[in-house]
Amino acid sequence: MPSASQIFFILFLMLGPFKILGPFSMITRGASPALARNIAIRAILLASIILLLAAIMGDQMLENFGIPVPVLALAGGVILFMVALLNVLQQFETHPVSTEPVAPPAMKVAMNPLAFPTIVTPYGVAAVIVFMTLAPDMNSKMVVGAIILIIMVINLVFMLVNRYIFKVMAVILPILGAILGIVQVALGLKIIYNSIDALLKM
Repeated sequence: MPSASQIFFILFLMLGPFKILGPFSMITRGASPALARNIAIRAILLASIILLLAAIMGDQMLENFGIPVPVLALAGGVILFMVALLNVLQQFETHPVSTEPVAPPAMKVAMNPLAFPTIVTPYGVAAVIVFMTLAPDMNSKMVVGAIILIIMVINLVFMLVNRYIFKVMAVILPILGAILGIVQVALGLKIIYNSIDALLKM
């Protein structure tokens, strides 16, 4: 079982705010501050519910289908590696920015595409299930749950102040994206390596 700090770092990379701000700005383009705030709050509530259900059901599903934890970790590592590599490669592409007026978004965007798959990524769900399964007792599971809630609160704060910080973050995010993208590629490879190693020892 990894330490609490390691779990926080891994989940922060997979579920944290730096990959959310760009999509959130695009999704809420044309929205009033009140509508953007309501979308952010609803998205975080929905994302938290999705992660809670994944944490509760994941362990039972692993047992029902006879899926070893290393296999799930391997699947999550492959998804993380492929998505991270795609994101790194996309940073070299240019995307024209439209200046045409945009209609305010509907509240339904809080679920899709904001809560899932922007905030709650498939590899993030896999990581949550793995950490919950590896937790040896209820106290450890509560620690994982608390870490997830802390990250969701951080996401909400960043989305609520996004309107005021995005001009600055627009300069910083590409740099952070490049750094975190490489870290995620390496993390995906590490998870794949560790999972294969664990499977060979079974």
